[in-house]
Amino acid sequence: MKEGSFQSGGLFRLDGRSALVTGGTGVLGGVMADGLAEAGARVAVLGLGQAECDARAHDIHERYGVETLGYDADVLDPAALRKVRDHLLERWGPPDILVNAAGGNVARERTDTVSFFDVPEGAFEQALDLNLHGTVRPTRLFAAAMAERGRGVIVNVSSMAAMQAMSGAPGYSAAKSAIDSFTRWMAMDLARRYGDGLRVNAIAPGFFITHQNRNVLVREDGSYTERSLAVLAKTPMGRFGRPEEVKGPLVWLCSDAASFVTGIVVPIDGGFSSFSGI
Repeated sequence: MKEGSFQSGGLFRLDGRSALVTGGTGVLGGVMADGLAEAGARVAVLGLGQAECDARAHDIHERYGVETLGYDADVLDPAALRKVRDHLLERWGPPDILVNAAGGNVARERTDTVSFFDVPEGAFEQALDLNLHGTVRPTRLFAAAMAERGRGVIVNVSSMAAMQAMSGAPGYSAAKSAIDSFTRWMAMDLARRYGDGLRVNAIAPGFFITHQNRNVLVREDGSYTERSLAVLAKTPMGRFGRPEEVKGPLVWLCSDAASFVTGIVVPIDGGFSSFSGI
């Protein structure tokens, strides 16, 4: 065990706890599932495609030795989510941790080459549905069991696009801004109604290269696009994030080390959100 890692202190351990990660087959969602398992939690991976979910769950089990489950479900499908909830309650009981990592940009709503007025009908709403309702719906279903027990942690995923106006993705930006507000509201309401055992926070990853944004940030020859260069110029650390760098803040928020922390949004951005660019 490395000195100074989050594994070295009991406050940061998640042994005996269960976690459900939506979007758990994605780049960042997958790393979040890894981080929770590495800290000792058993992990249920929810994504699209049963084979992919099972493979991801198996990989986590093989590497960290924790119990895992894989669930194929669309976060916008209430019936599918209820089926997952019922099975999870039967197997593990109410989850101790819910990480709402499902989401992402919708290519057809981007305004890189067209104006907002030329965005296809329904594209804005599609981005809003995926990123906002794709968090609200799992929260409504799984947090109810947490509230009944009086204990649980929810971590939502925000974005730099929620903090500053950013070109290219109006629906995504609006949805992530709403995630920040929803996070604060749920933190307040759950604590006041059900006690201090329920906490809701969010992380706001800065710029990480993933499958969804690679074409926007990296050219076919591997060089950075103009958008990438603009991002790096406004990032004091001068680089993109490494996926594993979301683990520490996530595990902290899910652990007893953050027992008096609720209603916040934690940037993981190399200083992007703190720098004016001047």
